[in-house]
Amino acid sequence: MAFMGNERPLFIPLKREYFEAFLSGKKREEFRPYGPRWNERTCRIGRRVVLSLGYGKANRLSGTVVSFDLSGGQTQTPAWLACYGGKGYTTAACIGVQLDA
Repeated sequence: MAFMGNERPLFIPLKREYFEAFLSGKKREEFRPYGPRWNERTCRIGRRVVLSLGYGKANRLSGTVVSFDLSGGQTQTPAWLACYGGKGYTTAACIGVQLDA
């Protein structure tokens, strides 16, 4: 898909452990509840992305969405349950991110 020049980067705030995992290269995919905010259209392959340590502006990483998948199994992992608890999410948006060099 073509890049839309006026499209704002996808903003993804992260907890410290996940931000640092992206920074070190150990993490390349982020998981969010599938729905109006996190779906194939909003997480379009080729879209620019900003990963942020929380909502502050001091610690940010830039990159590009390189893949998008759906997963039901991801919503049962300990990390997912620690973050989202039992809120009834059954499908996760799996957003692959390649950081800028």
